[in-house]
Amino acid sequence: MSSNTLHAADSHDLIRVHGARENNLKDVSVEIPKRRLTVFTGVSGSGKSSLVFSTIAAESQRMINETYSAFVQGFMPTLARPDVDVLEGLTTAIIVDQERMGANPRSTVGTATDANAMLRILFSRLGRPHIGSPQAFSFNVASISGAGGVTVEKAGRTVKERRSFSVTGGMCPRCEGMGKVSDFDLTALYDDSKSLNEGALTIPGYSMDGWYGRIFRGCGFFDPDKPIAEFTKKQLNDLLYKEPTKVKVDGVNVTYEGLIPKIQKSFLSKDREAMQPHIRAFVDRAITFQTCPECEGTRLSAEARSSKIDGVSIADVCAMQISDLADWVRALDEPSAAPLLKSLGETLDSFVEIGLGYLSLDRPAGTLSGGEAQRTKLIRHLGSSLTDVTYVFDEPTIGLHPHDIARMNDLLLQLRDKGNTVLVVEHKPEAIAIADHVVDLGPRAGTEGGEIVFEGSVDELRASGTLTGKHLDDRAALKSSVRESSNALEIRGAATHNLRDVDVDIPLGVLVVVTGVAGSGKSSLIAGSVARRDGVVSIDQGAIKGSRRSNPATYTGLLEPIRKAFAKANGVKPGLFSANSEGACPNCNGAGVVYSDLAMMAGVSAPCEVCEGKRFQAEVLDYTFGGKDISEVLTMSVAQAEEFFGSGDAKLPAAHKILTRLADVGLGYVKIGQPLTTLSGGERQRLKLATHMGEKGDVYILDEPTTGLHLADVENLLGLLDRLVDSGKSVIVIEHHQAVMAHADWIIDLGPGAGHDGGRIVFEGTPRALVEARSTLTAKHLAEYVGA
Repeated sequence: MSSNTLHAADSHDLIRVHGARENNLKDVSVEIPKRRLTVFTGVSGSGKSSLVFSTIAAESQRMINETYSAFVQGFMPTLARPDVDVLEGLTTAIIVDQERMGANPRSTVGTATDANAMLRILFSRLGRPHIGSPQAFSFNVASISGAGGVTVEKAGRTVKERRSFSVTGGMCPRCEGMGKVSDFDLTALYDDSKSLNEGALTIPGYSMDGWYGRIFRGCGFFDPDKPIAEFTKKQLNDLLYKEPTKVKVDGVNVTYEGLIPKIQKSFLSKDREAMQPHIRAFVDRAITFQTCPECEGTRLSAEARSSKIDGVSIADVCAMQISDLADWVRALDEPSAAPLLKSLGETLDSFVEIGLGYLSLDRPAGTLSGGEAQRTKLIRHLGSSLTDVTYVFDEPTIGLHPHDIARMNDLLLQLRDKGNTVLVVEHKPEAIAIADHVVDLGPRAGTEGGEIVFEGSVDELRASGTLTGKHLDDRAALKSSVRESSNALEIRGAATHNLRDVDVDIPLGVLVVVTGVAGSGKSSLIAGSVARRDGVVSIDQGAIKGSRRSNPATYTGLLEPIRKAFAKANGVKPGLFSANSEGACPNCNGAGVVYSDLAMMAGVSAPCEVCEGKRFQAEVLDYTFGGKDISEVLTMSVAQAEEFFGSGDAKLPAAHKILTRLADVGLGYVKIGQPLTTLSGGERQRLKLATHMGEKGDVYILDEPTTGLHLADVENLLGLLDRLVDSGKSVIVIEHHQAVMAHADWIIDLGPGAGHDGGRIVFEGTPRALVEARSTLTAKHLAEYVGA
């Protein structure tokens, strides 16, 4: 065989996709070069994620899972084969998505990245005094001990033996490893001038008409007709704190429990973000969280804090800024733990390298921004010696200042240069610029997208006529004149997280942009000092959660007026027009499809034969409003529904108002009955924006609203922000996108660096003054952007 003949094994240089039809993809075929960096662009909802995540990455993961035994597969999430004809040349895919870290109150940066696990081993080996195994340093393990008689069968005889056990954990007994203790404001639980029968309780769901009422009346611990203010100490204690006790009410055995343990079990065990809005409002009103006085917020028991290495406890170590902690680990000279120190040092160095050196390991994971969470997940892969792996990134530049984007680009190129295939879904021109190959999807979003409109190099993309190509070199100009502020919101002595007693006046009645490098204290300033005030509507980056039963109509509250209008027009109950309630097709329970669960194999879903996927009982579809039945209304796009409910027989102002807001944020193409699970990240972000716009408030806070938006959509967003300000509202935007900065009336820049190098205001004034001063990192990048 001659030396220049290609070896068969070297001929697989492409990932080939033929006939992909996931979500809105229209028989897409594409060839992606391996060991290169390919960027996928296109408007939000054009099908980028459907191609990259739901097709290529999903199939790679599914095939890896199939290499395990059926027993192991039973414990893994089951993945259906994507709707695609041919997928060739796949390699192992590692997915780094933009899902926020789980907001579990027990999860911290340290527990989420293995750094804590390594530190616990380190302290259990080197800490003095020695207090026990690594779990003695874990704030998620409680100390318990017990003893008793056990019955064991030995050699056919039953023998009684005495056994005892003890577990030494590191959990603080007072706050149970949460770092915070909750105190109840009793005035928010009841009105003590009334009796229970007069409706003294002000807790959501605790009315005297239901079961709770019957239990309170019949428990016999107090008189339900006596005002709570006149209760004896014992009666009040029974009402508030009584342990679960069996009582007989109306001849039925029930369990009576005091209000506070009951609230702790039913409301406080849930994450705050997962609560319904009225419950969340009650919890915010009734419960005050304070730092635990025993562990001072470290979550650890006194014993765990007493064991030290060089005079430093594990609590002190976790509170250090990671860049300082990396230096501390490097300074430890302990040959007995050398491999552990090396591995821990590398993990901490990865944090610094990726630009997260300003975090501390005890930072709750739920408080990380989308960009921080994504980079925290990336840390596991940075030092990996794997090659020929496909890394899949979902907008890695989210939450990054232009200065940090350059750093992120270097990381992506490093991964590629190790011989990996890097696939990136991205909108920012600075990130598109480093691509070896670009795939542009479009031409528009939703049903008008799902096609490949361009493939080639970045320069060829510029010359192409696609929407991305046209907008790639868009640069927003500084405004010739800015709005004048009428009033200001005063912040004095803000000290949340890394802020250093910041005093600032935020102008009202104008568009204010708060910016600065990642970790400089932007969210701390706004969330800590502005978001909780009255009349403030805060729209954060948290993804909206929804099952396949929820859709834009249910999420925005649009279905409510529509159901009522149908019910009124036909003289029946509104519940009939809900596919999750009485009107549901009995065969598929209103899902529209019938699922067959096949254990460790992917489940099969088939359209319901009875309702033909319409989700409603046949008789419900006989009722019409404005000539359409409910299933026809739900298949309309936002734009069609806006027209339908805007005039004529079907005029419905309450529905029309919500639809106008959805159209305003650029969701005119989305069907109002489309399951939320099929919407892209950018579409969900805008759906959330449209919902909050209906809330009554004078000040709107938007946290990175350009997340997931194409360059062309950013213009629409700026128009929307202008309309908000012109209608008399004050808008504060936390943002890194230079187009939004250039469009602002006033900029507040935090820095100069991140963590303890930040937390100060380094500039406040108009965008023009910022560009002319060129005094900060933001100023330099904005000046380059506007070509000043």
